[in-house]
Amino acid sequence: MEWVFDGGRPCLDLVNTMRSRHEGGVELLTGPDALAEWLVLAGFTTGPVPVTAGNVLAAKALREAIDRVLLPPEVPSEMDVELVNNAAASAPAPPPRLTLVDGVLRREVPAPKDPVASAFAALATDAIDLATSDAAVRICAADDCGQRFCDASPRRNRQWCSMARCGNRAKARAHYARTNSRD
Repeated sequence: MEWVFDGGRPCLDLVNTMRSRHEGGVELLTGPDALAEWLVLAGFTTGPVPVTAGNVLAAKALREAIDRVLLPPEVPSEMDVELVNNAAASAPAPPPRLTLVDGVLRREVPAPKDPVASAFAALATDAIDLATSDAAVRICAADDCGQRFCDASPRRNRQWCSMARCGNRAKARAHYARTNSRD
């Protein structure tokens, strides 16, 4: 599976696990193994964790609620807001602890009891932070993309999810069209 993490925020990277939304969608969270792999690659777990089919359904529900909250046609639904809030509150991170190692104090963060729920809580918290920030959430301007990304550029005028991929292709197409129209 080819995972792409260029949404600019973890919650948008989750939203982007549904690709090609403009063409009916391509689901990347196809099962527990896919979600477990995404959690590792996204940095939410340090290694594979047990993921259930229920976790996959919860991830998809959270993903769609985040998408609707961040890109609302109007006012987001109370149900979506509640789903994001419940996910954010569902698994508080264990508090850090001080440990003494060879006479030096170290900060240690215990592993969460439920790493999947902790990941969902972090994703929902990130969505809450993004929804209440000055950053804009945009949809890539490339006709064949549809990825969501965080536009924190000074003038909020970024067009592509990735300049290296979509922006470069769009500029190459425009250049090709200009040079071919001269013939």
